[in-house]
Amino acid sequence: MIENEIQVDYKNRINRVYQYIDENLDGDLSLNTISEIACFSPFHFHRIFKYTHSETLNEYVTRRRVEKSASDLLHTTRRISEISITYGFNDNSSFTRAFKKYYSVSPTEFRKQNPNKFSKICQLESKNGQEYPDREKYICIINNLKKWIQMSAKIEVKRISKMNLAYVSCIGSQNLEAAYQKLIQWATPKGLMNEHAKMATIYYDSFKITEANKVRMSASIILDKPIKTEGEIGLTTIEQGKCIIGSFEIGVDEFEKSWTGLFLWMNENGYKKANRSPFEIYHNNFNEHPERKCIVDFYIPIE
Repeated sequence: MIENEIQVDYKNRINRVYQYIDENLDGDLSLNTISEIACFSPFHFHRIFKYTHSETLNEYVTRRRVEKSASDLLHTTRRISEISITYGFNDNSSFTRAFKKYYSVSPTEFRKQNPNKFSKICQLESKNGQEYPDREKYICIINNLKKWIQMSAKIEVKRISKMNLAYVSCIGSQNLEAAYQKLIQWATPKGLMNEHAKMATIYYDSFKITEANKVRMSASIILDKPIKTEGEIGLTTIEQGKCIIGSFEIGVDEFEKSWTGLFLWMNENGYKKANRSPFEIYHNNFNEHPERKCIVDFYIPIE
């Protein structure tokens, strides 16, 4: 029992660390600073973080900075020097070195190789991971995706209101189901799992930029009233702002295709992704659907 309480306490502290890092990518994210946020000694925090993440804090911070930079290179026209400063790099040369370590090309070349600004996000690859070799096939895939998104989704752009959520954080899609189980176990006796309940998944990373086993997500439930949380359950908010909303009725194997198509629609229509996390809101239990389909809204925050 005591061991479980310690594990929960550690996870809550790590959740505070995630939030602080995301909000301060241009600031001091040294071991001493972050260990204070987590209320651990630097030595103890270094060991805990390395054990739970299979990477050091410094490696995690650098990866987050580089991946956020890659997203900006794809989705914005901001100057590379501006991007490097935004994500805490002292100069272009240090940014380029760090970037090449992850993507094997410079930021400039990365942007040139992805002229449509969605192609790296979409990662239009065959199942064995090899990129389609010719432009004609690439264009054909894009055109088919455009037709599919027009037929399969209702897309609108509107300003959403602030949402309050309770959540369980996890890293890796393989752990999302367990996170939802913990959330539902907590929410059920509180009467939150009723016919009006709306579950949501928030994505802090992109599967097409971050390795799947390192993608951070939150299994969440939207709250309609203040509530006290405990244990691993945290509270978070989705801030008000403009979003592209894609409404789908799809199979569980069509989520990636739907996200790909929605990002393509965003770029085709001249919108720019904001520095806020995309998320999904679910409107049914797909197991109860006659065709086992999910009724779901995808949200891309935009500027």
